[in-house]
Amino acid sequence: MDEYFPRVVDAAIRDALDTFGAVILQGPRAAGKTTTGLHFAASAVRLDASPELADLAAASPITVMKGETPRLLDEWQLAPPLWNAVRHEVDNRREPGQFILTGSATPGDDVTRHSGAGRFGRVTLRPMTIAESGQGIDAFTLSDLFEGRDISGYGGPTVEDYAAAIERGGWPALVRQPRRSAFSYLTSYLDDIARVDLPGADLHIDPVRMHALLRALARNTSTEISATRLSTEAEIEAPRGTGVSAQSVRKYLDALTRIFVLEEQPAWAPHLRSKVRVRVQPKWHFVDPSLSAAALGATRSALLDDPTTLGLLFESLCVRDLRVHGGALAGKVFHYRDETGLEVDAIVELPNSDWSAFEVKLGGSESIEHAAGTLTKLAEKVSLKRRARLRSLNVLTAGNVSFRRSDGVNVVSLGHIGHIHEPLTAGTSRPGP
Repeated sequence: MDEYFPRVVDAAIRDALDTFGAVILQGPRAAGKTTTGLHFAASAVRLDASPELADLAAASPITVMKGETPRLLDEWQLAPPLWNAVRHEVDNRREPGQFILTGSATPGDDVTRHSGAGRFGRVTLRPMTIAESGQGIDAFTLSDLFEGRDISGYGGPTVEDYAAAIERGGWPALVRQPRRSAFSYLTSYLDDIARVDLPGADLHIDPVRMHALLRALARNTSTEISATRLSTEAEIEAPRGTGVSAQSVRKYLDALTRIFVLEEQPAWAPHLRSKVRVRVQPKWHFVDPSLSAAALGATRSALLDDPTTLGLLFESLCVRDLRVHGGALAGKVFHYRDETGLEVDAIVELPNSDWSAFEVKLGGSESIEHAAGTLTKLAEKVSLKRRARLRSLNVLTAGNVSFRRSDGVNVVSLGHIGHIHEPLTAGTSRPGP
């Protein structure tokens, strides 16, 4: 087997195996779930190896469940009866770490499939971060930003490197074998979404309309856009002369979410000191910005010639990495915008309500200064209770230096955020910025 590339979620997987009878390792196709699952498993069966094997698993689940534990059941959703069979076997064995289930789609609700509460732990594996792919320098961690530690770093990726990372993405196959054509790989990936992945998950989607929607989503990466506007942008001539309705767009968005290709970045809704209304429209991001680049036909050189598009896709790259690093702390990633026009690109909030804010900029002293001012305004707007849980204000850049400014705002190079070393303890009080 090839050398295993450590992933940020490894610690979460170990914890889940120590806690639950079965662990569901979910995420988009080609993100490395099988490789990661094999790294932790003592035995394995891959249900996509042949149709007959999936049929056997559906007809006699216990047959494919036999083996040393943890037992990897790869692409388990191809045999839905495995869910209840694993649940029953976990109950019978009464031991954690019995099974690892990997899959690239979330099966629809089934009244015959009972709850896995207390038996199944879910861990999401996304494409590799800048740190995981070996491009960063591991100067500090997201945990350090929440702990209020001093941060510093110099070197790492350049703007040109980030443009290349956006074109290639965090897909392990492209990271391991950089000579592969990212454009060919990812355009095929997009085609497979409409023609293979969605039908394989029993989601009946018109491929032509889906391609139109994918292009519309790519043009609106890192922006707030409604289903109605997406419907207008994705308007095409369908067989009966109809376009993509807002209702269809909503269904398609849900379908893309179910196969982990698309992720919603919800709006953050803190209590404010004033009566200013907070906008609630989410932003949409592909699970990796390379899918947006491929849908737009944007190569590294094209991105460098178009700073606006590069900036939007770099923001999406930052959100991807914040989701991964924040997920290791059980955190979630939001965005903020209110009716006055104040907007902050990302808010990472932990289960204990600690939060840190991030404005994304490619670089430049003027842009960084403006971003720092925006972050300070947000800190002044939130309620005193929310302010007490604020841990850091950060300008996330494509530059090669990281430091803390005199006003307490951190300038953070994305390439300097490394792996989590020590998890935070929920409920622990820490000093703010």
